[in-house]
Order: sequence, then structure tokens, then C-alpha cells
Amino acid sequence: MPPVSLTCKECKTVYELEAKYVCERCFGPLEVAYAAPTDVDADELRRRIQAGPHSLWRYRDFLPLAGAPPRDTLPAGWTPLLRADRLAERLGIGELWIKNDAANPTHSFKDRVVAVALARAKELGFQTIACASTGNLANAVAAHAAAAGLDSYVFIPSDLEEQKILATGVYGTNLVAVRGNYDDVNRLCTEVAGEHEWAFVNINMRPYYSEGSKTIAYEIAEQLGWSVPDRIVAPIASGSLFTKVAKGFEEWIELGLVDGAVPTMNGAQATGCSPVATAFGEGTDICRPVKPDTIAKSLAIGNPADGPYAVELARKTGGGIDAVTDDEIRAGIKLLAETTGIFTETAGGVTTAVLAKLAARGDIDASERVVAVITGEGLKTLDVVRGTFETHLIEPSYEAFEAVVPGAVAA
Repeated sequence: MPPVSLTCKECKTVYELEAKYVCERCFGPLEVAYAAPTDVDADELRRRIQAGPHSLWRYRDFLPLAGAPPRDTLPAGWTPLLRADRLAERLGIGELWIKNDAANPTHSFKDRVVAVALARAKELGFQTIACASTGNLANAVAAHAAAAGLDSYVFIPSDLEEQKILATGVYGTNLVAVRGNYDDVNRLCTEVAGEHEWAFVNINMRPYYSEGSKTIAYEIAEQLGWSVPDRIVAPIASGSLFTKVAKGFEEWIELGLVDGAVPTMNGAQATGCSPVATAFGEGTDICRPVKPDTIAKSLAIGNPADGPYAVELARKTGGGIDAVTDDEIRAGIKLLAETTGIFTETAGGVTTAVLAKLAARGDIDASERVVAVITGEGLKTLDVVRGTFETHLIEPSYEAFEAVVPGAVAA
């Protein structure tokens, strides 16, 4: 399926495959259009995929590159899909899987989108990569640019978690902290993109960048034995990941690589930044901008570009979009860690808390196969788990141990 054009999602105006992200006619978002497949041999295509590298480039046929992927990229993708029986039992769910994208090179799903955007940027001749970020994207852009030998500029809100700042600056990027929230940073970067010949992965390269999220769906389907789950629970920031995961399943269903229908799609937001969940609850597709106030800073986009499309998708698939409080987010992080051994950042706490809410409401049937998408590593947001557990401080004696930790069973 070679890419053939950029097409406006609203008015369908067609553009060349350039560094362009918005329609000049109606200001709608642009997305990559591919040549219609003909005479697809599903068995042969599956064999070609399985013979590919253990990275997202095994799905090269479905990604927007003109040529072969570059050799100097970090091996993003092909992350574990783990069956979570103990968490399922705790929640009363029949079959639950965790897609753990914290296993990517910089420990979040952003490695996928950056790998694709950077590869396309190199094809277009760019020498400098940049982004506006709430943290995870900053890590990924700095690391992938370093691996490829490209200059990079990373713009972040000045109050970002320290761990994410440290894990960005170490790669030698030009790190710019802006006094403001993500939406302020994004507006500034849009201006900078208009003045500099830089590839902003989530601005002028956004149509290519967003295609990287489809690979999550491809991997889930392949890892489930070429089948589609019944339900996906995933976080929503801009709404891009949420909608592109569904697009990935849709593409493979149309090609005959898998059978069935697009899963029921459930989105997860934090109440301190929940314009998409609010729109869904109010029965509208208008996502009114908000000023973020939540510990889930990686989801803190107050004016989500793909919010209306996320609302439409949730309704179309019979799903929904819920929001959870900061206390519920902390509880979600703890619940996932205690039952699966996976330590997630706040975005994963949001996803797990919404999963728990769906289960408690009885929205998930016992016969369903459910996949929760965990997008980032807990070491990125350590401060939020402070005070959530007890440490026993003792003298170096067995008597002291017995006194402080009564009932301990000797091995």
C-alpha cells in the first residue's frame, strides 16, 4: 500500500506528500492516503510480515515511506502483549491483556511515531528534528535524533516532571522550557515551524507521525494469533493514538489479514484535563478547550486536535470515554503494579483506573477479550507514588525484624 497523497479529513482536498499538516481550503487536518490494494494474497502478506524485523518496520507495507526505512533508527515497536490474569480476576474480567509500550527504547509509545516521522523527514531532506512535548515525545525525539546524527530542538512546559527533563537533556538536544502549558508550547512551535526549515514531528510532519500509532494495532492482532480483540482501553491526549489504533485494525480487516470488526474503543482521560470525555458525556463532538490541572501531564492537552474524531469513534464502536481523578490515577498505578509487575507512569494509571471503572459498572462482558494499552514507564513520574507505600526501618537484628514486621513467615 504505497502512500500516494495527503488528503484533508474534512473536505478531501488532495496534496502532495510534503511537510504539510493542515488543509489550505478548510483548515482541516491532513492524513496520508494510500493506493488501493489489489489482488491481496493475505497468506503471503502474513508470511512477509512474520519474516520482518522485530520492530515496527515489519509493517513497512502500511507506513508512509517512499523507500526503505533508514538503518540508523532505534528499534521501536514489537513490545510485549502480556496476559494479565491476576488483574482480570481482581476486576472481574474474563480475559485481559496488557500491551506494554513502556518496553520501547525511551520507554513510551512515542518511539513509534517519532521513528516514522524521522524516517519521512530524512526522505524530505530535513536536517533538524523538533517537537512540542508533554515529556515522552521529548525523550523520543532527542534520542532518535541522536541515533540518526541529526540536530534536534525540544520544547516543553517548564513545570514538566524532572525525570522527563533529565531523560531528554542527556541526549544532547537543544532543550527549551516554556513558561506555560502544552497548548502554549504548541502555539509557539507552530510559529517557529513557519520560520525555520525544521521537521516538527507533531506539527508539519504530523500526518506521517500519527501513522506510527497504527503499529500498536498491528502488533496486538499478530500477537493474538491474527485476531482482533473485543475491546481496547487506551489513553487520550490529542486523540491521535486512540483513533489510529482503530484505523490499524480497520486496515487489516479490509485486507483480509484478520476477521471481525473494529474493537469497542474506550478512551481514558484525567478529570483535570478531560475535554474529550466531557464532550462524549454531553453528547456533542465539540471539545471545549480547558486549562490542564492534573498529575497526568503526558495527557495534559487542553485543546486536543483529534478530540472530535475520538468522540465519533467511541460512539461508532459502542465504546465510551471516561475520566478519573488524580487519586484514582495513583490507585490505578498501584493496582497495575501489584497485579502484573508493570510499573506505569500516570497515563497508564489513567488507563488502568478507567478499565477498573468499566469493570465496576458492568460494561465489560465476561466473554470479552480486552486489551489495555499502557503507553509509558513509571520511572518517568516517580513523584506521584511517593507516600503510597510503607518502608519498615529496623536495626540489623532478627528481633528488630520480628518486632516491626510481625507474622513474617520464615522460608
